[in-house]
Amino acid sequence: MLVYQDLLTGDELLSGSFPFKEIKNRLITWVVKGAIDVDIGANPSDEGGEEDESVDDSVVKVIDIVDTFRLQGQTSFNKKQFVTYMKHYIKLLMPKLEAEKQELFKKHIEQATKILLSMLSDLQFFVGESLHDNGSMVFAYYKEGATDPTFLYLAVGLKEV
Repeated sequence: MLVYQDLLTGDELLSGSFPFKEIKNRLITWVVKGAIDVDIGANPSDEGGEEDESVDDSVVKVIDIVDTFRLQGQTSFNKKQFVTYMKHYIKLLMPKLEAEKQELFKKHIEQATKILLSMLSDLQFFVGESLHDNGSMVFAYYKEGATDPTFLYLAVGLKEV
């Protein structure tokens, strides 16, 4: 199974077990993961169990990608703070990229930043488990009417392991 790590921090941010799609000519990858119905085959009424089983109130619902990769939520950014983050991120990431990827990155990062800026008020921000503020940011938002979030990654900042 493929795991995608942040090039700058080494934090695992995504794996091939989550369906994803690269958006052409942009540096953004999105991931959508919905709720999973798990049927373990147990049916208490057929097995002589009690009909009226209570629900466990201690169950906690989590967002699977956030939970799996131990992503840490961050406070939201205003436009100026976000642009400052992106400039810093670009400065740190460029030396880590091969020449071919540097050209692709330079060509499309402005467009990707504009897209993210246009969605800024709807985005939730996450960093990897190490909480390094010098690494890749994972962005999440809820499409209109959706109950599960869509995650956005700057794909060029990830490496396959």
